[in-house]
Parts: sequence; structure tokens; C-alpha cells
Amino acid sequence: MGRFRDKQFPGETDVYRQARDRLIGAEIALRRQVEEVARLRRSLPPGGRLKEDYVFDEGGVDLDDRTALKRTPLSELFERDQKSLVIYGFMFAPGAKTPCPMCTSFLDSLNGAAPHIRQRAALGVVAKTSIEQLRDLGRDRHWSNLRLLSSRNSSFNSDYHAQRSDRDQTPILQVFERGSDGIRHAYSTELQFVAPDPGQNHRHLDLMWPLWNVFDLVREGRGTEWFPSLSYESR
Repeated sequence: MGRFRDKQFPGETDVYRQARDRLIGAEIALRRQVEEVARLRRSLPPGGRLKEDYVFDEGGVDLDDRTALKRTPLSELFERDQKSLVIYGFMFAPGAKTPCPMCTSFLDSLNGAAPHIRQRAALGVVAKTSIEQLRDLGRDRHWSNLRLLSSRNSSFNSDYHAQRSDRDQTPILQVFERGSDGIRHAYSTELQFVAPDPGQNHRHLDLMWPLWNVFDLVREGRGTEWFPSLSYESR
């Protein structure tokens, strides 16, 4: 395999550059495969019609307003003329003292990206816990950019496979589309329901989760025993 570029970094050896060029070839192939998967996803035929216009409890994390709550139908989560709605199913069960640390880590990242995402698609986070508990957590995590929604009083989670029981929640990302014939389910991260390869977890959210992508860049990698926590001791 030949050289892909004529630049080198200080002190690198020919052996390093040859190995790096082989890696560039693999990265190019991966980039093309990622785009092919995205094309296939965009080419899916219309999914099933929304079973019902689920109504969620919604509450923002404005520290100056600890009482404002409202009931929001799924159809009203679409903003302006947006055609797509992305909903993340957050593992936070009714009565649980703490949420899923993995989900929380993902939402920490999503909160930062949310203002950019909402320029092209609507976005919401749904959990089965009460809206008061969800809003308190959002306030603690500074999730000021996320629409926090409780499905406690609806069957949304069970209908769209975001839970196996009221206490057994499932992390899943859903996409709904709004068209002339109403709202349809378009996509979900169903890879989580498929057995992972040996030594891996399901990785159904990896392309959207900066944490793991950064770890994939370093020699230490992801490791086999480390997972996100809700907090860390300062060093």
C-alpha cells in the first residue's frame, strides 16, 4: 500500500508511517461503510404509524422555576417545520434512587450537542420515573438543553420496547417522522437486542457517544472493566 499523504510528524520512523498508512486505508474503508449504513437507514420504507399520541409530563430545569410542569403530546415535540423527532429512552425507573450511569454519561454528551441537533431535528429524553425526579436530576447535571419527559402515565415505553417491566428499563434511541399521513416510527437502535460479538457489549449508541470514540483513539482503549459513573473522586 502506498502513501496517502506526504506529511510526517516530528521524530516518526518509516515503520510507524508504513503502519499508519495501513491504518488510513482501514479508516477510509470504515468511513465508506459508515456512510453506506447511513444510506441504508435513510432508505428504509415508512415504519408503522404512531400507536397513539402519547402524552408526557414535561418539566424544564430552570433553577428559578421549580414548579412549572406541563402535559405534552408526542406530536407537539416536533418544533417549527421539523420532520424528524429523536427520542432517547433513559433508564430511570419509578422509585429508583439513582439513574443508569451509562445513560447519564450519554445524556451529558447529548446535552452539549442538543442546540446543534435541534437545528435539523426535534429531540427529547423520555424516562419512566416521575417528572419531578427527572427534573431534579437534570438540574443537578445541568441538562439545560434537553427536553425532559416522563412517560410514567403512558404506555410509550412498553409499546416501543424501552422497558421489559416497570422496573426493568431499556436504553433505546427512537426516530419518528412527521408527514402528510401523520406520524410514523422510522428507526430505533435495535442492535441492542442482537447478541454482541465476543468481548463486546451491544454498542448500539457508539456512533453517537463521544466517550467511547475518544477511548478508541488511545492505546489503553475502552478496557474491559471500566464503565461511566455518576461522579468521580477528584485527583
